[in-house]
Amino acid sequence: MKTAIIIPARFASQRFLGKPLVPLLGATGQSKTLIQRTWEAAAQVENIAQLIVTSDDQRILDHAKAFGAQVMASSDKAKNGSERCAELVDQLQPDIDLIINFQGDSPLTPPDFVTAIITAMAQCDAAMATPVLRCDAQTLTQFCDDRKAGKTGGTTAVFDKNNHALYFSKEILPFFDGHQKPPPPVFHHVGLYAYRPDALKRYLAWPQTRLEISEGLEQLRFLENGAKIRCVEVEAKERVFWEVNNPVDVKRVEMALAQMGVD
Repeated sequence: MKTAIIIPARFASQRFLGKPLVPLLGATGQSKTLIQRTWEAAAQVENIAQLIVTSDDQRILDHAKAFGAQVMASSDKAKNGSERCAELVDQLQPDIDLIINFQGDSPLTPPDFVTAIITAMAQCDAAMATPVLRCDAQTLTQFCDDRKAGKTGGTTAVFDKNNHALYFSKEILPFFDGHQKPPPPVFHHVGLYAYRPDALKRYLAWPQTRLEISEGLEQLRFLENGAKIRCVEVEAKERVFWEVNNPVDVKRVEMALAQMGVD
């Protein structure tokens, strides 16, 4: 499938102002911004027709252009990354079959997560696909610690026997009180999406939905409008996966970069 990767980035994040431009230290102490590290991670995916950074903020666009990225401006009316991607559909190369939303706060996303959802979309008729990762003890502990501290960020997913999403939440789903042994299988939703271009256009035409607004999760607009989302289980392979949702996550991601030997 002819595929484009779009990295949406927003300066005015409510939880972390200026997040795309925050510096992250690598294994040798080299400092690069979050958006540059995310772009470098996305560039590792093979056989991609286009790789684009998009934002409504000129500071981000100028910075991305300076480190070598192709950039396209999106509007300040875009409410989330999916809308930013949708705004660019008609500006992409001809005959693009699939659009990947590679979240701008996810520099730990490995390339095989992307290839997994591309493969899934080639084999199903869903409007979109997204990866889910079975939580290990460390990740589940981080979820519980964040909830106790009143922080939100990481998202869980529940899906049916056909791997179609039932719901996504910033709460821990299914219910887990922190004491169940063994804990229920909890799936960490990886903020990465593959869409068919026509599905993205429909998404942009739909108004925001009740659950989308309540949870602050863009993908719920698809579910509330009856569109199928294929959840694709991926494997951590002893890699740490976490997004930069809050300032506290910077240190977590820097530690992971160091463990991975990423400069």
